[in-house]
Amino acid sequence: MKKITFLLAAMLFMTTAKTNAQEDAERECKIKYNLFKGDYKSKKYDDALVNWNYLMDNCQDLSVNIYKYGANMAEDVLKDPVLAKRVYEQRLQYFPKKNPAKVHSDYATYLSKNKLAEADVIFSILEKAYNIDPTKMGVKNLYKYFQGMTDRNKETNPQKVFDTYDDVLESVGDKLEGYAKKLAPLYKKMSDSIALDKSEKKQLRMYSVNSKALGQVEAGLDNMIITLSTCDRLIPLYTRDFEVNKSNAAWLKRAVSRMYKKECTEDPLYEKLARAYAEASPSSDSYSFVAVVLEKNGDTVGADQMRQKAFDLEQDPIKKANFKLKFAQYASKKGQKSKARSLAREALRFNPNLGKAYLLIATLYASSVNQCGSGEFEKRMTYVAALNKAKRAAAVDPSISVLAKKYIRTYGGNVPNKKMIFTAGVEPGSSFVVKCWIGESVSVPK
Repeated sequence: MKKITFLLAAMLFMTTAKTNAQEDAERECKIKYNLFKGDYKSKKYDDALVNWNYLMDNCQDLSVNIYKYGANMAEDVLKDPVLAKRVYEQRLQYFPKKNPAKVHSDYATYLSKNKLAEADVIFSILEKAYNIDPTKMGVKNLYKYFQGMTDRNKETNPQKVFDTYDDVLESVGDKLEGYAKKLAPLYKKMSDSIALDKSEKKQLRMYSVNSKALGQVEAGLDNMIITLSTCDRLIPLYTRDFEVNKSNAAWLKRAVSRMYKKECTEDPLYEKLARAYAEASPSSDSYSFVAVVLEKNGDTVGADQMRQKAFDLEQDPIKKANFKLKFAQYASKKGQKSKARSLAREALRFNPNLGKAYLLIATLYASSVNQCGSGEFEKRMTYVAALNKAKRAAAVDPSISVLAKKYIRTYGGNVPNKKMIFTAGVEPGSSFVVKCWIGESVSVPK
């Protein structure tokens, strides 16, 4: 009995000693962490480094800030790529659920920048980031991943390329709609000459930066896929897979959307896809594609009714605006400039910050230069009207600001110069009405 009592006492002592040791270690970790964080935020990096090294070796799962701050320590302060690699690896090991897509994306950037891994390894890390959440990846890395995925599959599996493209664009589109809704009340306050408070100014900057980055993703991916997604490629591919997917609403939506965007609407397959999509998923989206079929078949009245039906079914004002813009773009392709502008203006009534609508009007004006002016001065004043719309697009919609600035540079280079204005006998700053279908009043450049 004494022997058993002794053993139990010994075990209790050992357990207590172990527990005390663990508590001491945890206490030491917390002390070191607080010292490290204080020195880091005070930019006392030499002092911070001592405690950070201890944390990296002994307190790996204490706080994700060990790695957030540590990445900056390793990359920017110490400029030690090998140490930075360790920071990323330990963060992914001990905090795998803390914003993992962004961490993988940043890790891939660092490995690539410092040539610490082969291209295939970097691609596999980007693929992990993409599979978790593509919208958390850096813009350049999203390009890199999509380019790598395209290079690996464009000849053997183009459908995978299209599916990936659609996945990214749908996700980006949802994000952009979200930011548009958040930006709308902020822009409304500014347009009403109401000052934004500090918090709202911060929100405006954040939403604008994110929208701009996502807009660049859209444009960049479109440029990458443009050579692959031709009608000559799409039609055989979708013809081959139609029977298997004729009831698959998601597949049909993507197929008919791509055929529409690539202007493959004259092929009989487009009608087949559009009608199958409407049957599989009766919705505002599917009806809008059927409207194109009706228009193509000469049923203009039926097409307009179908567009109205699609529009009426949608309740979200942002989506309503996008529908009106889609109809405007189609009218523009058919050469119906006045109708296209009218539809674009309707879109702006539902979403005043829809920059693409302003850009569409700008391109309609610019394409009418020779039609709306008898002399060089009058023709170039049409560019002033186009320039104003492009500037408005850039001002209200950060997601297309980069694209809008290209239009601004082009149109700005074609407005009347001082010599032309003087020769025309017009006063700089005076009002001028652009002729023909535009009929819009603009200011003569100063």
